[in-house]
Amino acid sequence: MSNRQVTSDNAFVELENVTLTYGRGDKQVQALTETSLKIGRGDFVALVGPSGCGKSTILKLVTGLLKASSGYVYVSGREVGAEPMRVGMAFQNPTLLPWKTIRDNVMLPLKIVPPFRQEFRSKRKTEFRDRVDALLKQVGLDGFGDKFPWQLSGGMMQRASLCRALIHDPQLLMLDEPFGALDQFTREELWTIMQDLWISRKPTVLLVTHDLKEAGFLANRICVMQARPGRIIDDTIVPFARPRSIEMSYAPDFVTMTQRLRELIIANRPQKEAA
Repeated sequence: MSNRQVTSDNAFVELENVTLTYGRGDKQVQALTETSLKIGRGDFVALVGPSGCGKSTILKLVTGLLKASSGYVYVSGREVGAEPMRVGMAFQNPTLLPWKTIRDNVMLPLKIVPPFRQEFRSKRKTEFRDRVDALLKQVGLDGFGDKFPWQLSGGMMQRASLCRALIHDPQLLMLDEPFGALDQFTREELWTIMQDLWISRKPTVLLVTHDLKEAGFLANRICVMQARPGRIIDDTIVPFARPRSIEMSYAPDFVTMTQRLRELIIANRPQKEAA
């Protein structure tokens, strides 16, 4: 992890005074007030905060799924959408296609995303198959490529979902609570796998989570958002060396960090929620 300051000159992702408003008139809702964020290439940033504060909205802005009401969103120095960008995404629900094998599910981005799709027909049974199988092996799914999603546990499906999000070497990896529906032991196992994947591949990652322990284990920086209208009110560098262990998350310094973040989130919840 690098602790160097991220500036506009070296930022891979940048939000500059971004606001977002949904609806019109009486139904208008301001999701984000002036929000700024800079993320360096290859960094791992977690967004935390109360429900409805706009964490997932930021993911959608960065990937171009939403357009800012005001302000600017830059990726690789250009406004988002100005040029194609390889993006990987994983959600709380693995969203695997039940009629396709795990291997074919993981291979889908290679069929769709340039420049891989131009070579898909010629390489899908050779180089691309080997690529998928190597990644499945890295996450502990060696030998499961020919299985179907319904034959796998929830944790195994989420591993496959991570593989699908990474198979096409995305420049941006968007993680929207991908471990939230899993039990604690499976979740912690997948944190270790995700850490290993990031260390070996170094995509630029933006993680949305409600789990402060997860944020501290995985991220280089943790950004705290206030309740709607959301904005970033704290940006904390995670000081612990990698690779991190689950045991480390029980250390006093780690607990002190997550407790400070928890108190900050509680203090910035809506009054009726905090009461």
